[in-house]
Amino acid sequence: QVQLMESGGGFVQPGGSLNLSCVPSGNIFGINVVGWYRQAPGKGRELVATMSSNGHTNYGDSVKGRFTISGDNAKNTVLLQMSSLKPEDTANYYCYANLRDYTSQWRDYWGQGTQVIVSS
Repeated sequence: QVQLMESGGGFVQPGGSLNLSCVPSGNIFGINVVGWYRQAPGKGRELVATMSSNGHTNYGDSVKGRFTISGDNAKNTVLLQMSSLKPEDTANYYCYANLRDYTSQWRDYWGQGTQVIVSS
């Protein structure tokens, strides 16, 4: 069983910063891509940031220059550093991973989501 455990969501004022963490756990035999997506009320899920196994990063246009994705291999953690937050960043943030599980197949996994609210 594979799980993506998210933490770090909460309430922050506009212009503030917040960090999200994701820890993949379980029977994992390789990770291709990890990252974050978000979904605001009444909207579809959109890309925030991803990082591939070779270190290549990809960001959604709305967060470029404000958010940074990184990995801590020692702690097996994916970190999303968010700064200069805007009210339009308010959403549920989902950790995502494409990984090889106990079936030896590459599959997409999602976390339960963590809420970020940016408001004054």
